[in-house]
Amino acid sequence: MNNLLKYIYSLTEFSDESWKLLQPALAKTMFKKNAFLLKEGEVCKSLFFIDKGYCKSFYVIDGQTKNTGFFFENEIATNINSFESGQKSEFNIIACEPLTAILFDKGKSFQAAKQANEIESLGRNCIRLFASKQEEFSTLFKLYSAQERLEYMETKYPEILQRVPLS
Repeated sequence: MNNLLKYIYSLTEFSDESWKLLQPALAKTMFKKNAFLLKEGEVCKSLFFIDKGYCKSFYVIDGQTKNTGFFFENEIATNINSFESGQKSEFNIIACEPLTAILFDKGKSFQAAKQANEIESLGRNCIRLFASKQEEFSTLFKLYSAQERLEYMETKYPEILQRVPLS
């Protein structure tokens, strides 16, 4: 939980009292490689703070896998639309290597946020960062050629190229 606490402190002011209130909403969970954090058709009820390992989001069309995002240590993975609306997820999230995540239970997190403004602020900041990264990658895949994407990734996210197969 130390990495999570550092992450929280990097986003917002956070008291010991708020940390105690948030505890019931958190569950440390380990996933084996290729285990699903979220399956297409399920409702996303968690934010996944990646403590160790990485995962990806993807969907399958006509037997072809289309990756939509990669999430590494000290990042949040989720399906924001499903999480917010309660609608079924249109994509999957899968562990690409053994993964340890801290799950923020939606219902319990919302309850804690009602008790402390710092928790509500943390939630807003997590979602803001997540949405910003998703928009960045969406734009990258819509507007850039494969070569331009590779060059962008080499410059801005070299760790992705070191850990994720290019195929």
